[in-house]
Amino acid sequence: MPNLTGKVAIVTGAGRGIGREHALALAQAGAKLVVNDLGGSLAGAGNDLTPAQQVVQEIEAAGGEAVANGANVADFAQAGEMVQAALDTFGRLDILVNNAGILRDRMLVNMTEEEWDSVIAVHLKGHFAPTRHAAAYWRERSKAGDEVHGRVINTSSPSGVFGNIGQANYGAAKAGIAGFTLIAAQELQRYGATVNCLAPNARTRMTEETFDMGAPPEGFDPLDPSNMSPLVVALSADEAQSITGQVFHVWGGAINALQGWTAGELFESDDKWDADALLGELLGRFPDGAAPAGMMAGMQAAGGRSLRAQ
Repeated sequence: MPNLTGKVAIVTGAGRGIGREHALALAQAGAKLVVNDLGGSLAGAGNDLTPAQQVVQEIEAAGGEAVANGANVADFAQAGEMVQAALDTFGRLDILVNNAGILRDRMLVNMTEEEWDSVIAVHLKGHFAPTRHAAAYWRERSKAGDEVHGRVINTSSPSGVFGNIGQANYGAAKAGIAGFTLIAAQELQRYGATVNCLAPNARTRMTEETFDMGAPPEGFDPLDPSNMSPLVVALSADEAQSITGQVFHVWGGAINALQGWTAGELFESDDKWDADALLGELLGRFPDGAAPAGMMAGMQAAGGRSLRAQ
């Protein structure tokens, strides 16, 4: 296991599910933790620090150090206070894992403005705000001449990278997080910080609400949330300093380093296209039409070219 002794990490949405597993794995590797969780419902209502405190107790029982934090990551000021809490408590910040999220699934024609806004806020702004404050800290350290090994690890979703019916708000936010990862990676590299992203498949209260996940099998469970966390620990290591701007799809022991938009089909003309000619070219090139394959097809295709645990 990579040695993260002396590192300080923030994990958002760490009271349950994937975030909890990230926090426990980072602590086991030696990092000190700020365990953030608003403690709201699956839809984001209410707040309760109990889930975060329970994870802190687990970390402390195993000999680690951690503090609970109930900041709303979609609130810019509270996100800044969360980063400052890490600095005040442990004296530094090395790793930020943006994981907090909610669901408000609805078909597009029935989705309300509030359902759209709330999901975009928690996921997309909830990634931007903590990252913005952490990045400012690393820039300050870099400009002061310190050697920085900052880490941001974001959380997208198969819904964001492949698309999924009934999740226009969630999928759009998760696709935005993948795009945010690419840009932030390019901007923060000069300060010694890497930015990567996970698109996980896991059995959590969020996915069980949306999909029929089935009962956990005996033995290895490909949907166990803990399957995601080794990648977080690996990307947090100093040795991973040159790996940035990547989006990793994780399903059990299969990890795909996804490739985003490609050049794809080329429709070329020596001059401005005529609409009739272009329509004919489109119909000729796509005689059976063209449409998104959907999330399940995308995940199945991803599993065919993977880094598999042996």
